[in-house]
Amino acid sequence: MKKISVFLPLSFYCCFLCLGAAVFILPSCSSNSYSSDLKAEKKLIEDYIAREKINVIKELPEDDADWGEKDYYQVSGYDYFYYHLVRRGPKTDPIMATETVVMRFKQYTLNVNADTADYWTTLNSAYPLEFTYLTDYTTAPTAWHAAVGLMKYSDSECKIICPSRLGFTDDQTTVTPYGYHMKMKIKR
Repeated sequence: MKKISVFLPLSFYCCFLCLGAAVFILPSCSSNSYSSDLKAEKKLIEDYIAREKINVIKELPEDDADWGEKDYYQVSGYDYFYYHLVRRGPKTDPIMATETVVMRFKQYTLNVNADTADYWTTLNSAYPLEFTYLTDYTTAPTAWHAAVGLMKYSDSECKIICPSRLGFTDDQTTVTPYGYHMKMKIKR
């Protein structure tokens, strides 16, 4: 068998060396660390709650209880995740694991200035987002699964305040918290 030797110019090897160094050095040159981004996110959520005069409650109201317009339940087991029931759907069979959920939602940032708000809505779309409850975490983030479990019934509507680590992958990377206004149907 014949050996083939490939000799590349020195500049080629230098390019790879520089590229490798950039991969390790550039991330450490960012102005914020992940830790400081998380602190800023917590502050943004706290400021939003204060600015909107949200009443944080620690105990989930009963199914038949009336929710005050500004009452948000601090979801147990999660930091900085808040849930507000806008409307409970008809009390038929509650959602079960692996059922298909059809979700219409409005996503918004928690920033002060309205011009910085980011809107992505399917509220008026003919094709809302669908995902499988408690199994499909690629289409819907953890916070949505938790909210669906709290809504329980088809045709329910809620609002949530979602920290980045419970949101979509992009939200986790950029440490961006969002608010959502969501309407759910169970596809049976």
